[in-house]
Amino acid sequence: MLAKTWLITGTSTGFGKSLATFLAQKDDVNLVATARHTDQLAYLDQYNHGQILKQVLDVTKPDEITAAVAATTDKFGALDVLINNAGLGYFGTFEESDRDAVRYMFDVNVWGLVDMTRAVLPTMRSQGAGIIVNFSSIAGLASFPTLSFYHGSKHAVEGISASLAQEVADQGIKVMLIEPSGFRTDWAGRSSQKAMPKISAYAQFADSIEGSETGAHHEPGDPDKAAAIIYDQVMNHAEELPLHLPLGKFATDTAIAKYEKSLADFKAVREISLSADQPEEK
Repeated sequence: MLAKTWLITGTSTGFGKSLATFLAQKDDVNLVATARHTDQLAYLDQYNHGQILKQVLDVTKPDEITAAVAATTDKFGALDVLINNAGLGYFGTFEESDRDAVRYMFDVNVWGLVDMTRAVLPTMRSQGAGIIVNFSSIAGLASFPTLSFYHGSKHAVEGISASLAQEVADQGIKVMLIEPSGFRTDWAGRSSQKAMPKISAYAQFADSIEGSETGAHHEPGDPDKAAAIIYDQVMNHAEELPLHLPLGKFATDTAIAKYEKSLADFKAVREISLSADQPEEK
């Protein structure tokens, strides 16, 4: 079987590290593992027999994006799968969140993903094939207190990905959104900033913000199992690749409940909605 070339952003920790470790041991994969500091990718050395490329990449730096894509095609001659995994979190109430911090989070979670995807599309179009896997979150489908700006970034990823999927479908390119709930990664710990409430009206949320860090690495989700699922979907089920793939019981239960309630809510106001139109012309 001809090896497929995968490029993954953010492979120093979390989902990216689990996925890179899993793929590094597959005979049908060429792996481009990226991180802002490639010395953090030494864990891959034991698996490398020429099929692994480590590449410096900060997704907020366009020059590094261009260099990573060029290095991928120069070494392997193709770019079959892009995994947009790099991302940050932010806990804080809407009113108290630091604007510069959440702007940077959008630069990583949204614009980094956008720029990476735009950079690989010309190669995938010329190949007539490719798969783009964008890490969203259950937070891209449902919302909770103290995560307003994180939700905003992931809702943006959802909307962009759904539109892109339609635009590239006839070019042999597929898009899949990964929507995890709580997994044992660094997201709730090192990879998320936190703004503790200072306004007394929001004091009720202090425990949940503090608890996000103490609960890190105790979540039910297993990132190694997630890596195996993503590999299987991409390599063995590409023709029926789902646009949405929630991972974890909380993610899938929450998504189903959210859309069942939304459906009921939309039906309840349907007559009001219809009344906003001009009468149909006869």
